[in-house]
Amino acid sequence: MHKNRLERRGQLAKAAILCAAILFFFGLCNSAAWPQAVSRDPAVERGRKQFQQSCGFCHGPDATGARGPDLVRSPLVAHDVNGDKIGEVIRLGRPDKDMPPVPMTDEQVADIAAFLHARAKEALESGSVPKSYPVEKLLTGDPDMGKAYFNGPGGCKNCHSLTGDLAAIATKLSPIELEARMLYPGVRGGRSIITAVVTLPSGGQIQGPLVHADDFVVGLRDASGWYRSFSRNRVKVELLDPLGAHRELLDKLTQADVHNLFAYLQTLK
Repeated sequence: MHKNRLERRGQLAKAAILCAAILFFFGLCNSAAWPQAVSRDPAVERGRKQFQQSCGFCHGPDATGARGPDLVRSPLVAHDVNGDKIGEVIRLGRPDKDMPPVPMTDEQVADIAAFLHARAKEALESGSVPKSYPVEKLLTGDPDMGKAYFNGPGGCKNCHSLTGDLAAIATKLSPIELEARMLYPGVRGGRSIITAVVTLPSGGQIQGPLVHADDFVVGLRDASGWYRSFSRNRVKVELLDPLGAHRELLDKLTQADVHNLFAYLQTLK
């Protein structure tokens, strides 16, 4: 009897060791795979966690919408620069749409903005939508109304030319690319097209694509490709934003305007 008990205990011990080994093995596999699912940018990862905690209930944990709208394809996110528009909506809320204000620090807002911009960039570069996507599925607007908006209240003709940058634009870009350019005009390979011009105390100037800007520091890429940062209280900073008119138009542009404009641009062949 005593011998049988010892044998049974030995078998149980071996089974426990085997289970522990299996769990340890899968733990190693999961820990090795985990970093591949996490963004290399710490700000994006912090923003993802903050967004899921504070915003995911309404907008979905991946920002593609739930009770609230999809933010990956939001015009507000597309026109946001370093959290200026996203932060305002977060802190003030949107009472007309039952969105309460959420108190957040500048750092938390910046992280959420980084996460949302990363999601938008991921959507733009996604290979899940073919460039040969049928244009009929995108042409839901009225081209005549789009032309009227282009030449009238939209003010598009003040910056764009049908014989210049928009000449035969519908033959140069696929429908999906053209609509992406409309919705996310500030994205070119994931980089902002805002130019920062820094005037040094000596009077010399350094300029290049804006990389970072807050109340204290501005960072840019100089002509040689090096990252340069400057304390704003020691230099004069000017930000040249060729999309300023687009950002001002954001609060006035409706979904119907977007579809009508796209339908009009698609006729430019």
